[in-house]
Amino acid sequence: MGKSNLAVELTKQIVRMNTINPPGNETACAQTLGALLEKEGFVVEYHELASNRANLVARIGGAENKLPLCFTGHLDTVPLGIAKWEKPPFDGETDQGKLFGRGTSDMKSGIAAFVAAIAGLGKKLDRSPGLELVFTAGEETGCQGAFGLVATPGLLGRVGAVLVGEPTSNYPMLGHKGAYWISAKTHGVTAHGSMPEKGVNAAYKAARVLVALEKFKFENDPHHLMGQASLNVGTINGGLNINSVPDETAIGIDIRTVPSSPHDKIKEALQNALDSDVTLETILDVGPVFTEPSDPWVQEIYRIMSPLIGEKPDPKTATYFTDAAALNEAYSYPPTIIMGPGKPELAHQTDEYCELGAIETAAAAYEDIVCQWCML
Repeated sequence: MGKSNLAVELTKQIVRMNTINPPGNETACAQTLGALLEKEGFVVEYHELASNRANLVARIGGAENKLPLCFTGHLDTVPLGIAKWEKPPFDGETDQGKLFGRGTSDMKSGIAAFVAAIAGLGKKLDRSPGLELVFTAGEETGCQGAFGLVATPGLLGRVGAVLVGEPTSNYPMLGHKGAYWISAKTHGVTAHGSMPEKGVNAAYKAARVLVALEKFKFENDPHHLMGQASLNVGTINGGLNINSVPDETAIGIDIRTVPSSPHDKIKEALQNALDSDVTLETILDVGPVFTEPSDPWVQEIYRIMSPLIGEKPDPKTATYFTDAAALNEAYSYPPTIIMGPGKPELAHQTDEYCELGAIETAAAAYEDIVCQWCML
């Protein structure tokens, strides 16, 4: 079976494994991929995130003069949603050049294309700078698997570059904004709804917080590619019931950050902009990722991808965050590219699909990237 066909068939195989998070159930998918990698000569390790939830770390090769290349991707997917699917979400059905199913674009096609790309290269890779593959559980709920791996010193090795197979329509992206999620809590005193003067209404305090958040301005300079950081209020929760004075509310704030907006400075600025009795609690702290387009490896990726996508890539960044934000700290911030066959606009959508041609292109691109890095 050619690598293009293998990439498509492997995508079908792992799409048929339901890894919706929660609960995840990524172990079977990890073991399927691990068995294929072991046949190529990789040393495969499974690290448990929770029951039936495994991260996979696989290594091959090693050289004194050059560090390995890391490829990373996540095994979990988001739920199906309430809308009816026209195509079964776990059948791996193809139609008119498209492969349908939950996770086809985000991002099982990327993982499958990479595993297919290195099929048959095991003996050569073993005598090369090598690869470190990191397939994670729990990415969709805040990079839990990646942070779990990073939390264990020495579990991850040293790498010279990171390739993330998230959906980009095979367009090489130079990074992404960070995600800084905060819960802003207001506090009051409960009382019966017929006697509001006996209590302190936390919801009225929350209203003032919302006005302040709407007016909040970031003071950092915009990034030359990512632009300015952004802030969005995504959730508002509070109150015991309709006939009680609420004694607490929680406002969920989604801040997307750029390299020029340190998270500690943002939190300090937010606290100064809000009432002193508003409590700010961090929910997720994932930093931005960025590699300058002048980096030699980036230029090599551009050279490889130009004939495959029909144009020389322009410097661009992704809109979403990835496991690279967690892994890069452990890897000491090597050059990082985000590039996978999935369509980013189809991530998390009903009737998600990935174009068969894009999967085949990704497999060819990944093989070329690996061969160039490992000097095969």
